[in-house]
Amino acid sequence: MNKTATYITTSIPYVNAAPHVGFALELVQADAYARHYRLLGRDVRFQCGTDDNSLKNVRSAEAAGLSVADFVGANAARFERLGARLDISNDAFVRTSGNPRHTDCVHALWNACAESGDLYRKAYEGLYCVGCEQFYEPSELINGRCPEHGIPLETVKEENWFFRLSRYGDQIRRLIERGELKVVPTHRRNEVLALLRRGLDDISVSRSAERARGWGIPVPGEDEVVYVWFDALANYLTGLGFGSDPQLFQRYWNGGGERIHVVGKGISKFHAIYWPAILLSAGLPLPSSILVHGYVTVDGRKIGKSAGNGIDPDRLVDAYDTPDALRYYLLRHIRSGDDGDFSRERLEAAWSGELAGQLGNLANRVLALLSTSFGGIVPPVPDNAFVREAAHLPGKVAEAFDDYELHVGLARIFEFIGEANRQFAKRTPWTDAKALSGDLDAGEREALSSRLGGSLSEQVFGLAAVARCLLPFLPRSAAELHAKLGIPQPETYREPLIVDGASTAPEAVLFPRREAS
Repeated sequence: MNKTATYITTSIPYVNAAPHVGFALELVQADAYARHYRLLGRDVRFQCGTDDNSLKNVRSAEAAGLSVADFVGANAARFERLGARLDISNDAFVRTSGNPRHTDCVHALWNACAESGDLYRKAYEGLYCVGCEQFYEPSELINGRCPEHGIPLETVKEENWFFRLSRYGDQIRRLIERGELKVVPTHRRNEVLALLRRGLDDISVSRSAERARGWGIPVPGEDEVVYVWFDALANYLTGLGFGSDPQLFQRYWNGGGERIHVVGKGISKFHAIYWPAILLSAGLPLPSSILVHGYVTVDGRKIGKSAGNGIDPDRLVDAYDTPDALRYYLLRHIRSGDDGDFSRERLEAAWSGELAGQLGNLANRVLALLSTSFGGIVPPVPDNAFVREAAHLPGKVAEAFDDYELHVGLARIFEFIGEANRQFAKRTPWTDAKALSGDLDAGEREALSSRLGGSLSEQVFGLAAVARCLLPFLPRSAAELHAKLGIPQPETYREPLIVDGASTAPEAVLFPRREAS
């Protein structure tokens, strides 16, 4: 069994407001990978968390009339609850405030970069976006405003600690070009390479304690706080015990294996340039892959906590009494590496037309007929083209994970479900079942029973293949389908797919129709 250590992380969102459906996309993408790799037999650790120390959190707390600690704590808890509600299978949740291990990690990383000679003092004046938590050059602005948030920038003048980012640009470019640091999809890789080829400026990695209102992790031995990106990116090491738990850190970061970050396109620069440079300076291994997704939009506009168009994922989970409706929509109907529009109407169509209408209806019809004709016991599965196609389905879905095209993986599953429905209609097993209740001689009855048994058992085998393939995407529905089929959930994909003799449920209402709301 392949026990490759695999470390998967989401980015850590600012907690200046409640989570919206845009971040749910990142959670379910990363979770699908974590579940998929566990089924491959890998040793997986999956981490989420929150970025508590940003200036925008401080200002939002002030606007709400709350202490920063109380405000941040309440919103961080909402993000953690969202993960639970979406059935996210993370092993750890790292908050960057009130966490002594994180402070130790940031200080250890800071000191390692200082020892490499990559930190120095510099007076600086620049245009700063609090929403992005970054400085911009005037040439990067759109009509004098932040290209990401469309808001005016603040002029900041301070003497800060700077990091020699410029020292590592060529090295990072070569690593990406050679594929040693993978940035996918290709168009995001090309964007990062274009930035690297233009050359890099050194970056500020601290700010005054006064401007930060005293909130954040202090620079070792000084009255300043560590700039949010240096602090936030370090969370990936905090969760592995960098500076506090050498064994865990060695297992998932220093000891080989894969290190995968799942991030949004708006922060790809920080993960594909800043973070590798900091790690190179500290003498630590780099991530293996950075998977970059697009934005969830509404009417073509990015969903944002400050944009006034947020959609509450909690309410969507409540509406369907399961997270799988939202998981399915985000993973199938939004291309993994691109922007995708969200609407409640399309969510409902996906639930009623695809999940209920195609998969749920097929499973219910097959199991109901199997119950009345064979007492719910699955007859021997024939060896035919349909069964062989079902057996190959997990491999086709695995290819979609390899290509960072989760939407393609689900499309392949539902293409097969469509073929299964056509096969079921072509066989007309209900006609054979009705004929069996008539006056037949022994030979006719045996032949008819064998044909009906083959028609139903091949469908059960196909549904079992679908259930296995859906485990990373729709874990709750996949578990229920396994139970209805009377077969255990596999620990790995390598377990043989056997349904002969299984005792199935008499029906399978997997995706019940809802009252319009």
